[in-house]
Amino acid sequence: MSSEPSTEPASPKARPGHSQRAEVIFRSLATAAGATVVAAIALIALFLLIRAWPSIMANEANFFTSSEFNTTNADHLRFGIRDLLMVTVLSSILALVIAVPIGVGIALFLTHYSPKPMARPFAMLVDLLAAVPSIVFGLWGFLVLAPRIEPVETFLNDKLGWFFLFSDGNVSISGGGTIFTAGVVLAVMILPIITSVSREVFNLTPVSHIEAAQALGATKWEMVRMTVLPYGRSGVIAGSMLGLGRALGETIAVLVILRTSAQAGHWSLFDGGYTFASKIAAAASEFSQPLPTGAYIAAGFVLFALTFIVNALARLVSGGRVNG
Repeated sequence: MSSEPSTEPASPKARPGHSQRAEVIFRSLATAAGATVVAAIALIALFLLIRAWPSIMANEANFFTSSEFNTTNADHLRFGIRDLLMVTVLSSILALVIAVPIGVGIALFLTHYSPKPMARPFAMLVDLLAAVPSIVFGLWGFLVLAPRIEPVETFLNDKLGWFFLFSDGNVSISGGGTIFTAGVVLAVMILPIITSVSREVFNLTPVSHIEAAQALGATKWEMVRMTVLPYGRSGVIAGSMLGLGRALGETIAVLVILRTSAQAGHWSLFDGGYTFASKIAAAASEFSQPLPTGAYIAAGFVLFALTFIVNALARLVSGGRVNG
């Protein structure tokens, strides 16, 4: 009985041309998606620079060192970012100092200490903080937190007033609308970011490392200190940098909380003033003339560059952990 040759069609594996075309199409789409993001960022930076440059050239004050920000007279612009940078940096760094230890502690609790039935609902509750609108945080900070945190500010001023960050500098602490209050509110706002990133990194700690530490007789804290924290260090740093970028750009909450009267150039947590974002938002209704508007766009360009650098550093840190 003779066997006849098979007439069945070739399987998809036997058609390399089809797979190669699909690979080329997918690579092209992925490259185009990535290039779109890069192009959008570049175009935003270019737009800000083009709109800000005439105002910078017409500025009669030093853009980097002046504490003035007077744009009422378009023919005599005098504006600088010194105080804006001071308030932005102080409030954001304070938020980071408060939020990082708390966020890391919550992440460790959820991953290694909390009972499993409790961990998931608690994690969801922390993540839900990210869904609260900024205006709600601002109103809570202004109406609820500020009056109650005033005694803490008075205590710090009495005990640590010799240190410039805790000196009132002849600025009234009454009312609580200070950089200190804004920093506390920002800490609550960035807490979900830091906690979420830290929790995910701690969950990726190799089980073999944990079991090895336990086999050597390590306590729970020793196991965490020797295995979990070193493994997740770069992830915590990356989450902290992302939270810092969020704090730098916060607008409405800071605008509601901070009092506008401030002592120029006084690096104190009990001062008031404007951040970059709140200054631009407060004057948005006055953007009618090109040169005064360009002054605020110039401040926005500095904020854009600052935030971009912070997030780029976060990406480098997290990328280094993956590649390592």
